[in-house]
Amino acid sequence: MNGLGQNFAEFMQEQNLYDEAQELAAKKIIAAQLRQEMKKQKLSKSAVAERMHTTRSAVDNALDPAFNTSISTIERFARALGKRVSIALV
Repeated sequence: MNGLGQNFAEFMQEQNLYDEAQELAAKKIIAAQLRQEMKKQKLSKSAVAERMHTTRSAVDNALDPAFNTSISTIERFARALGKRVSIALV
């Protein structure tokens, strides 16, 4: 471990934690955006589940960054809110 003069991203990469942290951060952002849109539209988890033709627990899972939610589920969730998902490589 280098330590002195090392930035946090370098430290995370050295510890093999960087990619995992980036993925978790992206999942948290997506979940926050979905929650924000639900709040804006005054929709409950049950109402979203009904629109998605799924269960409330599936909606809970989709909003949990620790759960391995598929892109297709996120797209269905977004459509249930009248939105779409845009993914870009940067």
